[in-house]
Amino acid sequence: METSAPPGLPFMKMHGLGNDFVVIDARSGGRTVDAALARAMADRHRGVGFDQLARIEAEGEALSLTFWNADGSLSAACGNATRCIAAWEMARRGTGALTLLTERGTLSARREADGMTSVNMGAPQTCWRDIPLAHEADTLSLPLEGAPVATGMGNPHCTFFVDDADAVDLMRLGPKWEHDPLFPQRTNVQFASRIAPDRLRMRVWERGTGITLASGSSSCAVAVAAHRRGLTGRRVEIVLDGGELVVDWRDDGVWMTGPVAHVFDGVWHG
Repeated sequence: METSAPPGLPFMKMHGLGNDFVVIDARSGGRTVDAALARAMADRHRGVGFDQLARIEAEGEALSLTFWNADGSLSAACGNATRCIAAWEMARRGTGALTLLTERGTLSARREADGMTSVNMGAPQTCWRDIPLAHEADTLSLPLEGAPVATGMGNPHCTFFVDDADAVDLMRLGPKWEHDPLFPQRTNVQFASRIAPDRLRMRVWERGTGITLASGSSSCAVAVAAHRRGLTGRRVEIVLDGGELVVDWRDDGVWMTGPVAHVFDGVWHG
């Protein structure tokens, strides 16, 4: 006698510049996402593999997004995942603009004429309490070796400006600074070099994930930090391991623009 297999969990695999995501559309119900499920799906050998997982829920006409890191921890912001989901949903609706709700706040996305997708990641946080730091400190020059800049983009960021970002031992220094006691919620870590007045080379260690090919919120944080340091203007190109993003710090927030890709759809039976 044949028996039907138990229903699985449909998902999408997407990426922005190689910064890859599993996306679960839960608007019609389905299995609850928790830390254990996120960790299992994140395993690149036994699962699907991703840098972050995003769950979509309905909030009126807007989308509500929740993000998990590969280690199962929650993240308030994930810029490239937000752009990927926005591009997919705008194409599905046949519209050029969209509103998304995250723990970071209400974010606006739009489709550009050249096919790129932009999202407004909101105003940066530069006060030590908001990032947050463990105690009061100058966020433009932290009391750490290398005097990095601290920035909040809904999640904490620590940016080191160096002569050559490619020469940095990211595997060693990334986890060191991620877990520094100055950051009670841990931090994303970036190493950036100025290669032109409007162009930065950046490599990133993401909190709860490790080295990634790109990071949207990190790119925003680096652009803000560079302008605060007087290294660049408010609009910069960020050259990452996976490609390039454009970040423009405007009066209404930090806009990030770049390509997205919907790789495949699948069903999780784990």
